[in-house]
Amino acid sequence: MTPTDTFAQIPDAPCSGDVLLLDDLAKDLRAAGFEHESITVFLGESAHEALMRDQLVPALRRIEAQPAPTALGTMVGLFMLGTDASAAEVASAFADTGIEGLQKLGVVESVEGPTQRWQARLDLRPHASDADAEIWVASDLGAHQRPGVLRHDHVLGIGQASLTLAQTTIRPQVDYALDLGTGCGIQVFHLLSHCRRVVATDISARALGFTRFNLLLNHQALGIDAGNLAGRVELRLGSLLEPVAGENFDLVVSNPPFVITPRAAGQEDAERFTYRDGGMSGDSLVAHLVASITGILKPGGSAQLLANWEITAAAPGEEADWSSGPRSWLTGDTEAWFIQREEVSPAGYAETWLRDASQGRDQLGFARQYGAYLDDFASRNVGAIGFGMVWLRTPKDGARGVGRVFESLAYPIEQPIGPCLGRDIAVADGLEGRALGELHLLVAEDVTEERHQRPGAEHPGVILLRQGAGLRRTEILDTALAGFVSACDGDLDVSSLVGALASLLAPRDREFSDRLYQGVVRLVKRGFLLEMRNNR
Repeated sequence: MTPTDTFAQIPDAPCSGDVLLLDDLAKDLRAAGFEHESITVFLGESAHEALMRDQLVPALRRIEAQPAPTALGTMVGLFMLGTDASAAEVASAFADTGIEGLQKLGVVESVEGPTQRWQARLDLRPHASDADAEIWVASDLGAHQRPGVLRHDHVLGIGQASLTLAQTTIRPQVDYALDLGTGCGIQVFHLLSHCRRVVATDISARALGFTRFNLLLNHQALGIDAGNLAGRVELRLGSLLEPVAGENFDLVVSNPPFVITPRAAGQEDAERFTYRDGGMSGDSLVAHLVASITGILKPGGSAQLLANWEITAAAPGEEADWSSGPRSWLTGDTEAWFIQREEVSPAGYAETWLRDASQGRDQLGFARQYGAYLDDFASRNVGAIGFGMVWLRTPKDGARGVGRVFESLAYPIEQPIGPCLGRDIAVADGLEGRALGELHLLVAEDVTEERHQRPGAEHPGVILLRQGAGLRRTEILDTALAGFVSACDGDLDVSSLVGALASLLAPRDREFSDRLYQGVVRLVKRGFLLEMRNNR
């Protein structure tokens, strides 16, 4: 038995020891049409959209309005709405698996009452991975599907954070990858499309039980040999980098338990929500991870993760610098790209995470924990909390094309953004050591220019370049850089254009060309200007 096989039967997690029974379950799910498009049609657009917001009432009304039970309706009710069903309905919907098989898998349990009824022990829903077909992902039932506060070892399902990480990840073909803090395994499913081997770790044995169940339920779609799961995926129990000490990876992805949570005196580990709270004070878990994760990367290897960071309150009349904390975490010659996507107040942060675990159902506990959040942040003079995406890389052969970048983009961006990030990194790498002046440049197709000026003014007061795709950045241009961009049709090289503008606009300013070159490099790295490969 491999270490991965030890997670086939974990208490209070689905069982994955019987592959043939899992194949029967997959067959029943396919036969019922338990996939995204069919579920959307069955519920209707409005009810389905509400369900994606964890609002069940419209979908429940649709189920109740059925003239007769259907297999798809039974499955949606059990796995996505948290309702129960009669023995006849369950038996009909799962003709191959059978009720006994569902019980053996740990998927359903009986409900006490005058008649025999059954309810799901887990949430199960379709997910579009990078495989050729949809897969099904099992996780714990959410707060909207069951009464009370979430269990502290709750295994999270397909959430917005996990989707964001999947959309953000750059996906080169690599040999060895790590999913640190795998949860129910969502990132693993995507990694399998471009990584030969994957290690998935978690501090929760229940989470690894769910991951193994999901991998084997979908082994055909994921291209896994069900008889040799460890040949593609290894599951390891442990905290942070402990399970992979001494190893090196081409790629690491992580949606770590980054939620900043007040520490109470005498609090036991079992009292924290392990899916979001790593047990460290403030943002020290993320700081530790950022500082240490490059130690397990091969030369040129990269890591991508989501993170929260504390932003120290600024003195009166000053502006807070959100990047000061993340800058201090970086060590050695690590390359880094931090993109802050959101910034919230301590009160807003507390409310978000108290709602997340349905702690509002205990009013006294809610008030006590709310106050604990505010006291905790005040003790470190935290004025706000940032959330964002982090990319890290260990330089190879001394090359550092990206360097260290910190930018805040608090508006909608194109998703998936991973290909855009990969392109920008490749461009930055390609510029290193090259003579910029020899390049012939074109304006990217998605770029537009805006000019703003007061009525009657002779010249515009503000000139903007906007991207319509990717990170959708906006650049403010001075007259010289605006003139350069307008001339980028590929005919003349950069050196010729800079020389012409210097002669026209600032013949006596020795620093003019240097400033213009810096602006051109920034626009090239950010995708506003593209190199024309076939010069005219």
